[in-house]
Amino acid sequence: MKKLFFNKEQAEVMAKEYGTPYYVYDEKGMVEGIRRLQKAFSWNKGYKEYYAIKACANPHLIKIMMDEGCGVDCSSYTELMIAEALGAKGENIMFSSNATPAEDFVYARELDSLINLDDITHIEFLEANGGLPETVCLRYNPGGDFKVGNAIMGNPGEAKYGMTRVQLTEAVKKLMAKGVKYFGLHAFLASNMIENGYYASLAAILFETVVEVNKETGAKFTFVNLSGGIGIPYRPEEKPVDLEVVGQGVKEAYERIITPSALGDVAIKTELGRYITGPHGVLVSRAVHRKDTYRHYIGLDACAANLMRPAMYGAYHHITVLGKEDAPCDHVYDITGGLCENNDKFAIDRSMPEIEMGDLLAIHDAGAHGFSMGYNYNGKLHSCEILLKEDGSTKLIRRAEQPKDYFATFDFDDTMTEVIKKR
Repeated sequence: MKKLFFNKEQAEVMAKEYGTPYYVYDEKGMVEGIRRLQKAFSWNKGYKEYYAIKACANPHLIKIMMDEGCGVDCSSYTELMIAEALGAKGENIMFSSNATPAEDFVYARELDSLINLDDITHIEFLEANGGLPETVCLRYNPGGDFKVGNAIMGNPGEAKYGMTRVQLTEAVKKLMAKGVKYFGLHAFLASNMIENGYYASLAAILFETVVEVNKETGAKFTFVNLSGGIGIPYRPEEKPVDLEVVGQGVKEAYERIITPSALGDVAIKTELGRYITGPHGVLVSRAVHRKDTYRHYIGLDACAANLMRPAMYGAYHHITVLGKEDAPCDHVYDITGGLCENNDKFAIDRSMPEIEMGDLLAIHDAGAHGFSMGYNYNGKLHSCEILLKEDGSTKLIRRAEQPKDYFATFDFDDTMTEVIKKR
């Protein structure tokens, strides 16, 4: 059974005050997770976590992470705006993007961000749009199958990210000729890995690569960014990643590959957005309809516009019927939203306790790539976001979207304005 960080009574109080659906985040859980992560990599004196803003872009949450010593990973102009508004600059910002607009690079350079180039052609593009900094990070894609032990975790060559091994050396030489002094290396080879060996395997690939490129070019690599990829246990039967084992595995690879090399100290960077907020965010929604046809459906007041991972990826999210945690799961339902799309389902053929209209359902592990991937299809509006603070109090950290917000960007005649006023 998956446990929540709040109970039915608390959920009902939040529903009464803020309405449903809503997202709620656990401050205590996030802080404890960050500290576990930092402890696991404390052996590396340059270690820093760069929280990936795309995972959950609420500045109230990001401020908590920054107060714990995290930097931020940005991939767009508006994410850079969030970083600047929170006081981040310089090496506290990692800017990783692809197919990057010119204005994004200019802005990233204005903030003196660490810039991670996705492609060799971006060298001249960055030079013309913001200029080349002293330090440049390069995103590497080794291609082929990526394995942890004998298990194939994916095929990086099918991903749009990063440059080839040949391009990597060419890019370093080109940048050195243009005056760049220091380098970082970055790669993202697999997503949501809950195998303890994933990060050590990735680290070994990157450590070996920086040693090779250093021998080929003399380039000084000052950091390796292991990016994201450490997953969370979405299913109740899955076990969480053991961060102590992960940190020790990366340390062993570092001591075996980096320590004997000519590189000296190399800092480790990570971008573990899913790990930091994923388990500590829950979407709470109320059952509003029941339909019995060829299947048994429970309709919620939330939909895929609030959490699209199940519709987009077929992803599993555990669901708790609040107040019925100990009841037998003797009913089988499809849990749906109200979009005009048949994939708008949070669960299919899920064994659950009997659900009655008005019950609150908690959709677990929605804190990363949940609210931030929301959209307005069918004119659906974004929910509010709530922070459950360590002292047990709640704070509204984003109000629910209203119809006037949805219509605000339309350039239409006065009849639209009159309708908005009436509603």
